[in-house]
Amino acid sequence: MPWQFDNERPIYTQLLEKIRIRIISGQYPAGNRLPSVRELAAEAAVNPNTMQRALAELERSGLIYSQRTSGRYVTEDESLVSFIRESVAQEKIHSFYEEMKQLGYSREETMNLLNKDKGGSST
Repeated sequence: MPWQFDNERPIYTQLLEKIRIRIISGQYPAGNRLPSVRELAAEAAVNPNTMQRALAELERSGLIYSQRTSGRYVTEDESLVSFIRESVAQEKIHSFYEEMKQLGYSREETMNLLNKDKGGSST
């Protein structure tokens, strides 16, 4: 099934984000080999060059690395993965608070709503 993309942002940045999420969530575990550029591009229904660009950026960040003859692998540096995971979580929390602020909620009101939902939905 093709990945869903937003027309407002470049595809390669969205690919980078989606693969980064797969890494930090453990879907692509530390030390494991990633699917090939062509396999990932086919899965995402994008041009292989676009996928290559996203993977090159992930290599620069240290989340993945290349083995000359055997492909790309997820870093084994679990502290880096944890750091990026927490950074992404903080970005999501900040965005959530900003959206709630636009709806007219203060941080305290937002926290009250979240606490009220405890035990409610578990998505």
